[in-house]
Formats: sequence, C-alpha cells, structure tokens
Amino acid sequence: MHDRAEPDRNAHDILRVVKETWGFDTLRPMQERAIRAALAERDSLVVMPTGGGKSLCYQVPPLLNDRPTVVVSPLISLMKDQADALKQVGYPAAALHSGLTPTQRQRVYQDIRENRLRLLLISPERLLSSGGGGIALLRQMNITTIAIDEAHCISQWGHDFRPEYRRLRELREEILPGAGVVLHAFTATATPQVQRDIIEQLALNNPEVLVGRFDRPNLVYRILPQVHREQQVCEAIERHANEATIVYCISRRDTESLASTLASRGYKAAAYHAGMDSHDRHRIQEAFANESLDVVVATVAFGMGIDRSNVRCVVHAAMPKTIEHYQQETGRAGRDGLSAECVMLYSAADAIRWESLIARSAENAPDPVAVIDAQTRLLQQMKKLCMTQTCRHKQLSEYFGQEYTQPNCGACDVCLQEVEGMEDASVNAQKILSCVARVGQAFGVGHVVDVLQGAKTQRIEQLGHNSLSTYGLMSDTGKKPLTAMVYQLIDMGYLDRTQDDRPTLKLNAESWRVMRGELKVHMFQPKKKLRRRAGTEEVTMEGVDEGLFEALRVWRKGLAAERGVPPYVVFHDKTLRVIAREKPTHIEQLRAIPGIGERRLTELGNAVLEVVRNA
Repeated sequence: MHDRAEPDRNAHDILRVVKETWGFDTLRPMQERAIRAALAERDSLVVMPTGGGKSLCYQVPPLLNDRPTVVVSPLISLMKDQADALKQVGYPAAALHSGLTPTQRQRVYQDIRENRLRLLLISPERLLSSGGGGIALLRQMNITTIAIDEAHCISQWGHDFRPEYRRLRELREEILPGAGVVLHAFTATATPQVQRDIIEQLALNNPEVLVGRFDRPNLVYRILPQVHREQQVCEAIERHANEATIVYCISRRDTESLASTLASRGYKAAAYHAGMDSHDRHRIQEAFANESLDVVVATVAFGMGIDRSNVRCVVHAAMPKTIEHYQQETGRAGRDGLSAECVMLYSAADAIRWESLIARSAENAPDPVAVIDAQTRLLQQMKKLCMTQTCRHKQLSEYFGQEYTQPNCGACDVCLQEVEGMEDASVNAQKILSCVARVGQAFGVGHVVDVLQGAKTQRIEQLGHNSLSTYGLMSDTGKKPLTAMVYQLIDMGYLDRTQDDRPTLKLNAESWRVMRGELKVHMFQPKKKLRRRAGTEEVTMEGVDEGLFEALRVWRKGLAAERGVPPYVVFHDKTLRVIAREKPTHIEQLRAIPGIGERRLTELGNAVLEVVRNA
C-alpha cells in the first residue's frame, strides 16, 4: 500500500466537479470509492458491469488533482468516441491512435508538451512499442496514474485474452522503475478467478478491489429455442421499431445472409465483420452511431468500440461462446439505464459449431489440449445457462460469484413464463429416435428429418427409406421445428452425434429407455407472441410527452451532424426523457435536470427551451 496521505477531497468536491462537467447530482457508491482510491494514489481493480459508469472513475480524479492520467484502451473507435464526448463537456482529453492524420497527431503532442491534457487514451501496442513514443510520452506528461480499460484481456482464464495486455506489467517493473506509478484496472466482466489473475499479472500493490453488482435489472433476458431464426429475429427487431438493435451471429457468412434478409424485408440493416474492408467497417460504425442505421448484424468484432447508449435490443441469432461474451454483448443494451431486451435463439447445433471452431483455433496454440479444455469448460457453462429453466438474472449473478435473492425477477423468459412445454414431447421423441434406428444409425440430422417429413428425394428413394415405417411419420411438423427437436434431444443426452467430418446420429442407453417409455421427455418451444416488456429502468416513459421526446431526438440528431459527433454524445435519451416529462420553461429548471452540465447549459440551454416551446 502506498504511504501517501489521501488528498482532502470530500464528497462535496467530487460532486461539484461531476455536476459542473457532466450535470449529475449524485454518484453511485462504487464510483465514489474508486475515485477516492485514485485520489489516494492507491492501486485498484474495479469490476463494474456495462452501464455502471466506470469511465467517470478515471475521468474525475485528473480534474481534482490536476494531474494527467493515461487510459489504455483496446479499440480506436472506443478511444475516439470517449475523447469526442469529453470534449463536448469541455474536458481536456485526446486519443492517440493510428487513425489520426499527421497534423492531428502533432496537435496531441503539442498539447502534451504544454500540459493541456488531463486524459490521454492510447492502445497497449502504441504505449509499449519502442517506435510509438508511448513511454517517452509518459515521461513528458509526468504520469503517476495509468488506467487500464478492458482489463480482463490480461487473463488467460478470461474470454478475450490478448497477449499484448500481459506486457502492461512492464510499465511498473521495467519501464518506469521507482516512479511510483499507480495502476487502476477496469473491466465489466470478470469471474473471481479472473479478478485474482488480473491482480497477479499487473502486480497490483495491495489494491482497492471494488466489484459492483453484475445484475442489470433494466435488461429483459430471453433465451428461446431456435425454430424459425429469421422470423424470430424479425419479431425481436419489430418490438423495437426505429430503435437501435445489434444482432450477433457466429460466422461472417451468417452476418451477410441475415443482414441481406432483413434489408429485403425493409429494415435499415447492414452486416459487420472483421473480414470487411476497414473503410466499410468504419462507415457502418459511423452510420449506427449517428442513428442513420438501426440494425447491425455482426460477429463479436462489433460492439466493443461502440459507446452508443440507447441500444434497445441485442439479439443473439446463435448461442455465444461463453457466458462472459454473453454478458459483455448483452451489456451493450440499455447502457443509459433505460429498459432494453436481450434475445438469444439457442440450438444444440450452435454448441456443436463452437466445439469445432475451438478445436480448429487451438491447433497453433503452444498447448492445444489446455486451450481446448479451458474453452470447452466455458462453453459447457454457456450450454447450462441455456438449458436450465431457472431465472436468468439469478444464473448470471451466481456465475459471477454474487447472490441473487429475488424469487421472481419479472424480466426474463423463465419468470415471465414465456417458454412452454411441447405437447406430446415424449411421443415426438420416440418417433425421432425410432427413425434413427430404422436408418441404421448411419445418417445425419438432415436425412433423418427428411425421412420423417416424407421428403421425395432421390437419395431417400435410392436407399429405400421411403418404405420405412417412420417415413412421413411427422409430415405435419415443419422442417425447422422438427430439426430443432432433434437438436434438443442431442442437447439433453437422449441422442448422440459423432464428431467426425460427416456427423451421424447414434442411439445410446437413454435413447432406448425413451423408446421403451421408461423416460418422459420434456421439450420446449417459445410462446406464439412475446410482448415488449420493461425491466426495472431508471427513467420510465410514464408521464413523458412522446411528441416532445421525438422532437428533441430530431433536434439532437441535427446538432450532432453539425458537430460531427454521435447524437448520444450531445445528450443521452435518459436526459431527453426527463426534459420531455418536466417541460422546463427557463434555464434554472433546465439546470436541475440530470445530464446537463454548466457548459452544455450555456451552449445549448436556450436551444433546448426553444424545442420545448415549439413542440
């Protein structure tokens, strides 16, 4: 622990800066504790789920102690958005990355030399590279504090390990020895094991460890059996028409196919993945941030660098790889504290795809067996979340080591009773298993489904499978629902599937017990119609003049376009909702609304009041 006296910074000093700069009257208890740890020049680990306001934890201290802080951040778009948002409120900040022009880069260097910055955002690669000038910059700025964002990337036990993050320990051990540099690690997703690994890998010195609540009560979680994927995705988007939605897929091909389908149905949608040209990726990110694009269909490459606060829906068109990925990706919904929906369409076929991808990606690892074992354990936890009919908020909280005591969250498919048991599930299971037996346990899912459907294919006729007793036995069941049933049986262990290049279905001991009627099978299906429901949100639409709210959004979008920034950088939806409810008529009333600091009040106050008057 550092032997430095904590500066005399009481709650009044901290809140004064927060109110003047960002327009907030209060801080969450964890935010204040993290800020105090920074002011006391003490190492810290802050685990604060997305939407918890972790950025303020490293943005406030430099304004109070008048010393610059360097923030290590992994993505250019994330750094750019943060720097832009800070400049809007008059905060002296800059981002140093490869996307800058030589003139812009020189301006940042000039600001550093003249001690004008209080926050510098930089990537770990640039900070640690010998040619990037990162370490020289730290010395020029007389840095004593470094904040490391997305710190879970440092842990090999986590879901997004990045080797370059491991080298950040060098900042203290080798590069700045004896300089008394304080490290603050921030992350939104870390199990207790990952938390311990972050502390060890960064050599944090008796750190203040602050772990917030992982539960996001404003999010409605729905994990539904995948039956008609495109239709189910469209239904979710439709519940949030003209609002921001992110749809996640496993592969690049999936993103392009689904985005094309959505666009053909009239949605403002586009695909996004790492294989695209960088110009196209940037164009789609900008369109989504600027609210000219409603839906992005993406691989996990999208979202980490998106700071848009009013994403109202996140859809996983397939099961994600880990619970950490799921928590991080769903965490991009409702960051403004308002209600948002998170839908996952689950199929055992997704888990099978992930197993194959894990094995393929581990081929070049130093220890492939250890990598496969670690990633398979995480995948099994993800499957368990999908298959267990227990409150989703409870399962997620307990996975991250926190107790959840509410008997009913009122904001997930289980507690809302939105998934129902399938009628005649045991009979349907017997029909499927009997067909597997009749075709000699030598064919895959597609062929078995075709036989049960009574498909008139050349292959079925050549094999004589059209004369089997199970041929056409389930012709009244749609192909996609029937395929979903087969994968449910695989998932529940009533049916096996080989892992070779041409996977075939095999019966096991449980299969025979089902066919003999000794085991009752329970299969699930989503209810026909799901409603848009509000989770517990900080600012509801109750009492809000919706016409005024839309008028404020239109004004905000126009102003953002003039300034070349995303609309949420001007004002969050939460602030606009309060304005549309309170309908202020003079500046003092406007000053009392959360999210309007002194600079915004001076620059934009009269324009806001004019929108209110004219709406």
